[in-house]
Amino acid sequence: MSSQSLQQAWQIHQSGDVARAEAIYRRVIDQTPKNADAWVYLGIALFDQRQFTESVDAYRRAIKIKRVYPIAWNNLGNSLRMAGDIDEADRCLQTSLDQDPNYLSALKNRGTLWIWTGDIERGLLWYQRGLEVDPDNAELHRNLGVIELLRGNYDAGWPHYRWRWRMPGLARPQSLAPVWGGQSLAGRTVLLYPEQGLGDAIHFVRVARTMVDRGATVILQCAAKLFPLFSSTVNTLGVSRLIADTDVAPPVDYQVSMIEAVDVLYQIDGRVDYRSDLVAPNSGYLGVSNELVQYWKKWLAANTTGRCIGINWQGNPQHHADVYRSVPLSILEPLSKIEGVTLVNLQFGFGAEQLDTCSFGDRIVRLPDHVDVTEGAFTDTAAILASLDRVITSDTAIAHLAGAVGADVTTILGRVPDWRWLQTGVTTPWYPTMKLVRQQQLGSWDNVVAELHDSLALG
Repeated sequence: MSSQSLQQAWQIHQSGDVARAEAIYRRVIDQTPKNADAWVYLGIALFDQRQFTESVDAYRRAIKIKRVYPIAWNNLGNSLRMAGDIDEADRCLQTSLDQDPNYLSALKNRGTLWIWTGDIERGLLWYQRGLEVDPDNAELHRNLGVIELLRGNYDAGWPHYRWRWRMPGLARPQSLAPVWGGQSLAGRTVLLYPEQGLGDAIHFVRVARTMVDRGATVILQCAAKLFPLFSSTVNTLGVSRLIADTDVAPPVDYQVSMIEAVDVLYQIDGRVDYRSDLVAPNSGYLGVSNELVQYWKKWLAANTTGRCIGINWQGNPQHHADVYRSVPLSILEPLSKIEGVTLVNLQFGFGAEQLDTCSFGDRIVRLPDHVDVTEGAFTDTAAILASLDRVITSDTAIAHLAGAVGADVTTILGRVPDWRWLQTGVTTPWYPTMKLVRQQQLGSWDNVVAELHDSLALG
């Protein structure tokens, strides 16, 4: 009976109701405490709710009951990775592979463990070992693509990265048009759309300008909430019109995602640096309402003193790499002590609760509740970013928005950043007004804070 209950709970779990599934797993454990499978299911539920320490305990209980259990050892290793215990995570993944040498999930997780730790060469070996087991595994190809792009190895990176389209969760609009693959754009109409998150949309919408310059009429399809922000692309990027992602696409000659278009441009431009005609001008490529800029400059002048430094520290905690890219607000305390500097909160939603618990929350200026309410999503935020003396942010959509409007922005990067930032460099051709500060040691932001402090203290 417990096996049937676990299967029913797993179906509930996969439907997205993790808390309800967890309750059933716990009931099964209460009835049969030595049910190793139930402990593993519970561990998965805890992991999915980002309770990594608790999931480690659940997997250890399963292994204590059933020592030869590759799935439990693999999952334990993955939870330990998220909890920051790298060496023990590797030992657990090794045990999983000792018990099942071709266990694909363990090979993937071992590669990811070392990639995110910064030992990229070591991680790639495990990904490649995984491809030996399953040569057509889309996730592994996608992962290899991301890493090769990060290393600046675009010739290898883009072909691997294209496998992402074979993974669940990535879909094209309902259009019968073929995907643009480098054909002449002269006199053609193209449906252009984002494929991933807000940051990617803001970052890569610039490709519209390049396509228009090559003779295309570009129709931009995106979430309706982005219309206020992207309305300026008609003037700045030459977009013909915007349509909502819920609307039926009109007849066009080609369709293509923004990132995909960058890939295609790299292929057809003779393998030169494909960013050469995608670089944002210093003034940015998303227009900002001058009326709103003046409004927020007056608001900041009335509510702050000295230099105004906007801070943003937390991304979406559901993002797979958030634990590596977000920083706790508490580490930024030294910045609040710099004479002549006022910190302004740019954290909305996730992470904003830290304002009420950190020791210097009363020294951070809070923006009024009507931000982005009157004119539309991100419009006030864009104007605020353009009005601040500097923006300091983790790798979130705020970083891209600040760069896109030409704000003075410093982006904090984890030990292994997103591929677009490459592995080295304090500047990026993507955003001429952006500086990069890179974490030197996984788990420690000391060098980052020291660099930020010295930069602000020097003016």
